[in-house]
Amino acid sequence: MVSGNGLFYPVVGFASIVLFIYMSFGDVRFGFEEEAELAFVERNGTQFMVDGKAFYINGWNSYWLMVQSVDEYSRPKVREMLRSGAKMGLTVCRTWAFNDGDYNALQSSPGVFNEQAFKALDYVIAEARQHGIRLLLSLVNNLHAYGGKTQYVKWAWQEGVGLSSSNDSFFFDPSIRSYFKNYVKTILTRKNTITGIEYRNDPTIFGWELINEPRCLTDPSGDTLQDWIEEMSAFVKLIDKRHLVTVGLEGFYGPNDPKRLTVNPEDWASRLGSDFIRNSKISNIDFTSVHIYPDHWFHHQVFEDYMKFVSKWMLSHIEDGDKILNKPVLFSEYGLSDINFTMPERKTMYKTILDISYKSAKRNRSGAGALVWQFLVGGMQEFTDDFGIIPWEKTPIPSLFVEQSCRLTKVKGWPHKDTSFKQFC
Repeated sequence: MVSGNGLFYPVVGFASIVLFIYMSFGDVRFGFEEEAELAFVERNGTQFMVDGKAFYINGWNSYWLMVQSVDEYSRPKVREMLRSGAKMGLTVCRTWAFNDGDYNALQSSPGVFNEQAFKALDYVIAEARQHGIRLLLSLVNNLHAYGGKTQYVKWAWQEGVGLSSSNDSFFFDPSIRSYFKNYVKTILTRKNTITGIEYRNDPTIFGWELINEPRCLTDPSGDTLQDWIEEMSAFVKLIDKRHLVTVGLEGFYGPNDPKRLTVNPEDWASRLGSDFIRNSKISNIDFTSVHIYPDHWFHHQVFEDYMKFVSKWMLSHIEDGDKILNKPVLFSEYGLSDINFTMPERKTMYKTILDISYKSAKRNRSGAGALVWQFLVGGMQEFTDDFGIIPWEKTPIPSLFVEQSCRLTKVKGWPHKDTSFKQFC
């Protein structure tokens, strides 16, 4: 607890209870009958800016918004999720803007797009705009889910133009780079069939993430991934000069960084072909991204050690943003498994992350906010994992995010013209 807040926390606690009663038993009207007006998010050194004011983020991940918007029967889940995020005072949602070669694929083969799936992404953006939520849109997956770089390599191999069957050829094969550039151009220049606004001109989009959790194990030096990031970030900026761009890194320090020995979770983290400082220094990268999954990164540690790591990990990257990169640091994924850890332990970790983010905002530092992994609505068992949270369930965790919204409002102001959320603060 930060001193000097007086009755703030008791009031927040009461407000949180009131909010969740409303969310459970009826729809609270927050003034979203009229479309929220949004300005583009910009950057000034280590801070995000909206309308000339510093913008610190309290948000979440719901990667599934587009795939749940393809069919009419599942679209209400998307509206429910975005509406609930707005009611909690959250400002940014990170979600996938890709589905390559999978069921209801957005891109069924190189350069071939499913209009129904594209209209689903149109819907997500339009609905987010309606609720005053900005979207951080990720453009491809390093992992297998929803196609990812594996699908691009398969396409090139099937067409007889692939240089290698290795997944990492995604980063260096000229044909695959061409596939991906065509995809990026199609996304950025897409005209939303609902709003009539091209994606590159829509301030609802917070920014573009090049790739979710990039790793290039075949080149631990980091040169291959560095070249790819330089080329693709420049290509995005050539088409879209208004939106911010990030890589999508997990935040591991590279093989030549002294912090690989003192901050990385274990030695393997420096041999993944990614390099937090080097990758983030690229001129066309506007802000950094960092993930936090201590229980996946360590083996045979006790909870207290995980918590020490979380604080050290966050403070180290915030220091990098302030002193080396001069860029905002967004903790774009964080979570703790509900399989091996108790509810109080999960709450402790989430509160630690939110407290460090809040202190960064209060001190005008580079720690620009955090996006929890992940929020769901009821009846989505096939999308859940051991991190999933349904925000309106009666558990101690969701109230932490309402409290964070109130704290950020107190020190930085509410970033939207709709100020109705402030009644809870």
